[in-house]
Amino acid sequence: MRKFLIVTTFLAAPLAAQDHPADKVSAERLQADVEKLVSFGTRHTLSEQNNPERGIGAAVDWGAETFREISAECDGCLEVVLPETTVEGRRIPTPTRLRNAVAIQKGTERPDEVVIVQGHIDSRVTDPLDWESDAPGANDDGSGTALVIEAARVLSERRYPTTIIYALLSGEEQGLYGGRLMADWVESQGYTVKAVLNNDVVGNSCGSDGFCDADNVRVFSEGPRADLTESIRAAQRREGGENDSPSRNLSRWLDGTADETEGGLDVRQIWRVDRMGRGGDQIPFLEKGYPAVRITVAVEDYEHQHQDLRVEDGTTYGDTVDEMDFDYLAKVTQLNVRALDRLARTPMPPAPVARAAVQTFTEIEWAPVKGADSYRVVMRRTDAPYWDPEQEVVVAQGGAEGAKPIAGSFDLDGNIRTMSDSQTNVVTFGGIRGDDWIFGVSACSGDMCSPVASAVPAGSFVPIAEEGDDTA
Repeated sequence: MRKFLIVTTFLAAPLAAQDHPADKVSAERLQADVEKLVSFGTRHTLSEQNNPERGIGAAVDWGAETFREISAECDGCLEVVLPETTVEGRRIPTPTRLRNAVAIQKGTERPDEVVIVQGHIDSRVTDPLDWESDAPGANDDGSGTALVIEAARVLSERRYPTTIIYALLSGEEQGLYGGRLMADWVESQGYTVKAVLNNDVVGNSCGSDGFCDADNVRVFSEGPRADLTESIRAAQRREGGENDSPSRNLSRWLDGTADETEGGLDVRQIWRVDRMGRGGDQIPFLEKGYPAVRITVAVEDYEHQHQDLRVEDGTTYGDTVDEMDFDYLAKVTQLNVRALDRLARTPMPPAPVARAAVQTFTEIEWAPVKGADSYRVVMRRTDAPYWDPEQEVVVAQGGAEGAKPIAGSFDLDGNIRTMSDSQTNVVTFGGIRGDDWIFGVSACSGDMCSPVASAVPAGSFVPIAEEGDDTA
């Protein structure tokens, strides 16, 4: 029987430590990449495929070649692939070639466990079928594309236990075609997806009404999961979990990551899938049950996205480089890099189950997670939006000599016991009536802890289809 250690000292190192990959992010490189993307004239999905200087074909080729150049600098650490399909449908009237440019930085310990950072490389003007007019697409989504490339540059200098995937997606403006191609490809590879960070419109700090906000970035996350079955949906109605999807907990985790970084952006959590009436490439991943969020600017500038280049009634329209804030884009990129650096080092979140029916105590049980040396058990009242830092305990495996404790501030008062066998970990909270609380567990490696997985129906970070109807 393995021993556990309960710890009450906070030992986590600050994220703002020296020599972090995020410190190497360059606003100048980001601007140069956006300007290169704009130089292709248009990157519309229906535009030219074989012209080396104009159109979507040239842009995707450039993205793939840029990944190859980065790989050459890290002794071939990136595998570059171009998933491809032919699409026809909404906003694509004829069969059209669709390609994504993808770079894979394989993990050293858990190569099939992946975190994905992505942006879409295509652009458009007012008419979504107009593939001939110039469509600079500087902010939408040259900013996200440049962010992904810059993340590859700085993170490829290090090696991580988990695989990082950098993806440039086509066809977003026609209906998330590239996102679906990417989600299908990820599924076909048999990957376990820890998180998807979709960056779309991340390069301006002032809105079309003149209101500016250079201090915040929005993170959108779903509530009830897109892949819920009828039986699990019914279980959530009874037991809760509407606010505890993996994506929602990923959003909370990103907020906490941002808060630990001095001088960075603050995360404004938006608890809906996307902006009202709109969508992004995180949605195809959510539909498959993968944890995914959309990262976007605090305030949008509608006059400089999805617009023909023109001056009308004294107002200049068009998604051009001069309307962007590259210092702001650099900060969003740094947030992504810090998150990816941490996610690629943490284990997968556990799949905890809470048992509290008709009893005066609560048991939280979860299976061991590969790569974890300790676990953080957290709780909050059912009407509280965030995990309570004053209500947490860390359980470290291996006994006192082998344990690597991180934090613990929950006053146990003798009301907790721990036990384990070779199959499961169990923490019992005496005197805690589970009806009044939501519980969660994160897995830690050293001082790096995963996002929390809630002990609710559909709270675990894997597609429901993989777990079966009766699991949490």
